[in-house]
Amino acid sequence: MDVKVTNTLHHYIGGQKIEGTSGRFGDIYNPATGEITTKVPFASADEVRQAIATAAKAFPAWAATPPAQRVQILFRFRDLVKQRTDELAELLSSEHGKTLADAKGSVTRGVEVVEFACGIPQMLKGEFNEGVSRGVDSYSVRQPLGVCGGITPFNFPAMVPMWMFPIALACGNTFVLKPSEKDPSVTLRLAELMTEAGLPEGVLNVVNGDKEAVDTLLTDPGIASISFVGSVGIGEYVYTTGCAHGKRVQALCGAKNHMVVMPDADMDQAVDAIMGAAYGSAGERCMAISVVVPVGERTADELVERLKPRVEGLKIGPYTDPEAEMGPLVTPQHYEKVKNYVAVGVAEGAELVVDGRDVKPKGYENGLFLGGCLFDKVRPDMRIYNEEIFGPVLSIVRAENYDEALGLVNAHELGNGAAVFTRDGDCARHFSSAVQSGMVGVNVPIPVPVAYHSFGGWKRSLFGDLYVHGPEGVKFFTKLKTITARWPSGIRSGAQFNFKAGGEH
Repeated sequence: MDVKVTNTLHHYIGGQKIEGTSGRFGDIYNPATGEITTKVPFASADEVRQAIATAAKAFPAWAATPPAQRVQILFRFRDLVKQRTDELAELLSSEHGKTLADAKGSVTRGVEVVEFACGIPQMLKGEFNEGVSRGVDSYSVRQPLGVCGGITPFNFPAMVPMWMFPIALACGNTFVLKPSEKDPSVTLRLAELMTEAGLPEGVLNVVNGDKEAVDTLLTDPGIASISFVGSVGIGEYVYTTGCAHGKRVQALCGAKNHMVVMPDADMDQAVDAIMGAAYGSAGERCMAISVVVPVGERTADELVERLKPRVEGLKIGPYTDPEAEMGPLVTPQHYEKVKNYVAVGVAEGAELVVDGRDVKPKGYENGLFLGGCLFDKVRPDMRIYNEEIFGPVLSIVRAENYDEALGLVNAHELGNGAAVFTRDGDCARHFSSAVQSGMVGVNVPIPVPVAYHSFGGWKRSLFGDLYVHGPEGVKFFTKLKTITARWPSGIRSGAQFNFKAGGEH
């Protein structure tokens, strides 16, 4: 059922709903109708500082809580999320627009990271060396950072927050989260479920807002680290500003993911993969395949011939339609931005094989729907090739041979993910080794790692040194301390003022 009653959201600080006091608000849309349904308060700097102070107050007791007790709360949270998946998915879809199946899938992927976080105690084990010198032992431990901040995007308002705060909390940190102002309701609901699971007040806080809230998180000395997922321009700003203020930063940014299709590929498999990877979630995901590189003219012609009717036949509709394969875009501003990219591609000389700009599902003529768009004969000098569109727009860039295809991928400034479809093991092995991308798929179009591996790109798709979730996530949310200890036994005595050979000192 479409949401039609306009209401106002809140912040979530200290385990409680907190009304906004800044007097500034943003609009949240039902993308299927184009109507404003909700107002979201934009936090002032003072409101964000209140959340940081609340998290700082909660930190000592939470950090001192044994890891096994911390993860018991995460186990309960995991169960609550699984029980309420339908509720969370509908809340998510009503603000984002993606189909219910897509929304449920994203919640499930978030839960997988929660499950990984539940096993973190064994990853917090240090290392120990006995007798590094006479009577001297050396060991290392991992300790929490303090108050951590997270800034998450609109495209996965449940999954991406769950990439961050469960691991941070399991490691003993407290957290201040700023979700996207476009669809924050499901994120706020997750915070409420954490409280219901038994999380102490102040350990997880959520503040809504815009640049003022972001800048406060980036500059306030009470924040130890920043995790970010979003566009390249903002990600670079988050990284440089956060680092300049002494914070540890991981900024996962945009992508232009290529899928190379070799002449020997299983074409049925490749077409099915492209349809899901390019048009799933209306292309609003950083791991979407937005460029396909068929090798050879025959491969390209067959691929376009097969794709054209499939793209034209996409079932476009609201999330309430169980047959919908693709929903609307998230806001009017983003809808116009993506439509403009299609116009740019036409002006640049690309061949628009399928034009989805006139799609209007019956009864939702004012919705933010854009049908699948397919460009052929796109050149690397075109804007639609170089820039991330973040919508259901797929570009075909033809390559004469494998080396040219690989070169295209490696020359792009973004290196989030890449895939190759082939039956040739030698080709797949070489591509996996030589491609300049952080995540690689072999006959897998969207190579998102499972939760116990880490997610992150190369080049300008990542600012920072550590990926999100998995082992790298644990490293990011902890700091290493190495301790060298000597306990006098009374057997040896006398001061020593010099180092001796053989490691004695």
